[in-house]
Amino acid sequence: MIRSLVGAALVALVCLQGSAWSQPFPSRTVRIVIPFPPGGTSDILARTLAQKLTEEWGQQVIAENRPGAAGNVASEFIAKQRGDPHFLLINTVGTHAINPAIYPTLPFDPLKDFTFITNLVNLPSLLIVHPSVQASTAQQLIALAKAKPGALQYSSAGSGSQPHLTAEIFKTMAGVDLLHVPYKGAGPQLLALVSGEVAVTFATAPAAVPLVKNKQARAIAVTTAERISALPDVPTLNEAALPGYVAVGWNGLVGPAAIPAPALEKIHGTVSKIYRSPEMRERLVSLAAEPAISTPEEFTALVKSELGKWAKAVKDSGAKLE
Repeated sequence: MIRSLVGAALVALVCLQGSAWSQPFPSRTVRIVIPFPPGGTSDILARTLAQKLTEEWGQQVIAENRPGAAGNVASEFIAKQRGDPHFLLINTVGTHAINPAIYPTLPFDPLKDFTFITNLVNLPSLLIVHPSVQASTAQQLIALAKAKPGALQYSSAGSGSQPHLTAEIFKTMAGVDLLHVPYKGAGPQLLALVSGEVAVTFATAPAAVPLVKNKQARAIAVTTAERISALPDVPTLNEAALPGYVAVGWNGLVGPAAIPAPALEKIHGTVSKIYRSPEMRERLVSLAAEPAISTPEEFTALVKSELGKWAKAVKDSGAKLE
């Protein structure tokens, strides 16, 4: 009898869970988790998207920062919400392609524990310096760094983050010694540059372009193969000093594994509609972010390919956790 009661209870629990997840989505508040502190590109994208989704769905969508361990804290949190589409994550090249190569172990599987919904944007990075730095070109900056090995400090969003690895590749290709100063997220990373705590940083364009336009930082170069429309006078590192240097990031949207198909279709459809609107496209382009909506299958394939690409970059550069 006890076995029968337990079995019945388990069946009832499964039915209840299935019933809850089969309700029209969204049935309660949706959370878009940001893996970094306020102030960076992920934060900008999440808050904009949360506002637009709230308007589209008539249900509250909130953006929530859960920083820590270069994004691993937020990724682990989402991975544990298996099957629940009310928890989403702004993932990045750092959280799902670089971290698996940097961290010896992770509390989640970067592929199996997530539902890949869509890429959102492709992101160039900017090499920027504090206005006090006596360098206006990549060649001048490299010469300055070679003249004073280890004297120039650069900030990153944390050990193992994309800015960290992007800078390490730069150091290797340029043959310079810069001192790494990790911070807890892109916001603190950029504040350190603006305040003069550090001299140099690599930052994603949406977060860095406003600083350049406000003359709080000087743009030295961009990391894409071609110049960006937001700063057409700023050369690429590839053309200015380091042939072959290209490092482009991305931000996407994922949920936990096993999201029900109807919810996945609704999320993808609404996000695609928002990102294809003229208003959103204009805003993203002004920030030097390239809209890059994809199908779930295309986004899954992208992340798989990026895992291999950045694992090689980590190995070749010798970048390690500090």
